[in-house]
This record gives sequence, C-alpha cells and structure tokens, in this order.
Amino acid sequence: MLIRFGYEIAFDCPRTTPMVCRMELAPDGARTLAYTPFAASPRLSSTTFHDEFGNRVRRFVAPAGRTTIWSSGVAEVDGLADPVKPQAREIAVQDLPDYALRYLTGSRYVDTDHLSQFAWDTFGGVAPGWGRVQAICDFVHAHLSFGYEHARATRTAHEAFAERRGVCRDFAHLAVALCRCMNIPARYANGYLGDIGVPVDPAPMDFNAWFEVYLDHAWFTFDARHNRPRIGRLLVSRGRDAADIPMIHSFGPHVLVSFKVWTDEVSPAKPQDMKADPARAANGGLLLRRPG
Repeated sequence: MLIRFGYEIAFDCPRTTPMVCRMELAPDGARTLAYTPFAASPRLSSTTFHDEFGNRVRRFVAPAGRTTIWSSGVAEVDGLADPVKPQAREIAVQDLPDYALRYLTGSRYVDTDHLSQFAWDTFGGVAPGWGRVQAICDFVHAHLSFGYEHARATRTAHEAFAERRGVCRDFAHLAVALCRCMNIPARYANGYLGDIGVPVDPAPMDFNAWFEVYLDHAWFTFDARHNRPRIGRLLVSRGRDAADIPMIHSFGPHVLVSFKVWTDEVSPAKPQDMKADPARAANGGLLLRRPG
C-alpha cells in the first residue's frame, strides 16, 4: 500500500526564534519512495539529529514575522492492520531489558502516583498480558469523551481521568499511565493516521497519538482513542509522553497560524499519485488538503 503524507505549518514569531521540529518519519518506520524535502518560506537553513529516543529532529532558526514550513512524501506500508496477539505475555520487571525500565515510571504528563491505586483496584484482577492492556484500552475509550474543543496542552493523565474528556494525546497518556501502574512498559507515540480502511471521519485529524506496550519481548501498538486495529499508521516519534516529542518546540514565543497534515492512500497505477506534493505545485504554493 502506498500513502502520500505531509504537512504545512505556519506561525508568527515576534523576534528571531530557535526551533526544533519532529515531523520526519521514524527511521524504523515505513519505507519512503518519494520525498519533498523540508522547505520554508522565507527560505532558511536547517540541520537534523537523532534525539535520545532515536527520533529524527530538525533544527532551525525562524526569523521575525510569518514563517511557513512544509514537507511531503509517499511511503510504502504492508497494508495490514495493527497486529493483534492475544497470547502475548507480560514480562516480569526483573526480566525486562534495561532500556524498557524508563517506560515504567512517571513522566511529565503521565502522573502514575495519582492513578496507581485505581489501576490496581480496577485491573489487578484481570489476567496479565494482552487482555489486561486491552481492558485498559476499553476503559479509557469508554471513560473519556473525545472533542477537539477539549484540547489543553497542560492536561495530565490524571486530569484527563478526572475531567473525563480530551483529545487523542489524552487518551494515550491515560492508557500509558494505567499500563505503567500495572508494571507494563508503555511509551507514547505519534504520527500520521488517515481514514484508511474505516469510514471517513467528518472531522478528520490525520496526525494522531497512540501508544506502544512491551509484551513478550516486543513492542505492540495500541490505540485507546480509536480502540481498534488500524491500517496505514506512519510513525513519526516515540517518547515517554508528549513532552518528549512535541511536533514543534520553540525557544521563545510564537503563535500558530495554521497546521495542516494529510495522509491518503494513492494508486501506483497513476503516475500523478506518486508525486510527493502535487497539491502545492498545482495551487501556486497553497496547500488545499483537509486540515488536521
């Protein structure tokens, strides 16, 4: 399966402002077949590096005023839904690899100390393994009400639990917190996820947050927001929570003017579909895709 993906982000800065951006596909993710490199208006130089979690990070300095950045590509995925392995076992803490231990403790948005008692009271009687993680997903999916109007950048997992609402990052944070309370390593992830293999969402959001858990000495994808295996995820970043992997982090004030992402299945039989960024070329620099 081929998926065309990309973004266009515009922001205003009152002064020259250093920034980092995490919007590149993960190095161990989908294979990229066509790619329109990072570009900006006005033109600016940038460099990339890999952070402590292995994510690609782009670094640049935005000038004062309006800056627009964009990139796009065509990626190849297997076209299969997220794997489901009901027999996957939990790994005892003493048998976990060292690198997994960081995903057992609290972090900026994953305040496990407030949720530990509830987690054990609620999920302690569920058989360990895949079924326990799925029970956590089922709970979070039913407990939280989704709505873009509920977005708040400072909301923690416990606050989402108490307020019973949020956006995809809040669903992921709460599920991650409950898993960690149960001594199951869990990490936050984000990336592109379009309406592929599901009914089209009248209010699409092609950039999403989900999470991964460590079972049977492997990482598996779970999604408390949608609570069903999905096709066509394009992973961008992983971390302990959203604080580790912001899409854009500015070292100074900025105002987000627009944020657009797109993720669409394309046909290799149509040469025009293999272009990484046909919309921008066809519309004189204006990207006419559905907004995130």
